Amino acid sequence: MTLKGKRIGFGITGSHCTYEATVPQIEKLVNAGAEVVPVVTFNVKNTTTRFGNGEDWVKKIEEITGNKVIDSIVGAEPLGPKFPLDCMVIAPMTGNSMSRFANALTDSPVLMAAKATLRNLKPVVLGISTNDALGLNGANLMKLMSTKNIYFIPFGQDDPHVKPNSIVARMDSLIDTVEAAIKGYQLQPVLIERFRDGE
Repeated sequence: MTLKGKRIGFGITGSHCTYEATVPQIEKLVNAGAEVVPVVTFNVKNTTTRFGNGEDWVKKIEEITGNKVIDSIVGAEPLGPKFPLDCMVIAPMTGNSMSRFANALTDSPVLMAAKATLRNLKPVVLGISTNDALGLNGANLMKLMSTKNIYFIPFGQDDPHVKPNSIVARMDSLIDTVEAAIKGYQLQPVLIERFRDGE
């Protein structure tokens, strides 16, 4: 399958330590011929951490996609009725956003874009990155995994001895997951060892 001409929303939430692995996947989507519509949460745009300045990340994403980021709920709402997407990606997706999405809360531009996409019966692909996926957020993870039109980038424990509840998606499987989701199936295996031998 080709992604050429596909309109892909790309939502980014506040897992700042994961941006370095995620942003190159946006570039791969663009290079594959997709139109990428970037959407960010308020925290992504306005927070500076040891992993970088939010405004700098936004600027880089805009340069890669050639599109201004959507950074308001009002700006994201038209992705449902007026400017529909072929697929919506949220990567990285924090446990905070995952819990809200699983419980139908719409308090960020990214979640509005995701709900607008589900409204159109189109796929939403999640690339989770959270320290509590196997803790309190486990119920939300399973709820989303059993929901129609929601798909997951394969994921696993990133540090099972030090952070046993932590789960991170293997971001280099993002494009394969998007292609599978557009066809209507979950890329397998979805539960993986987070790092391959030698990584």
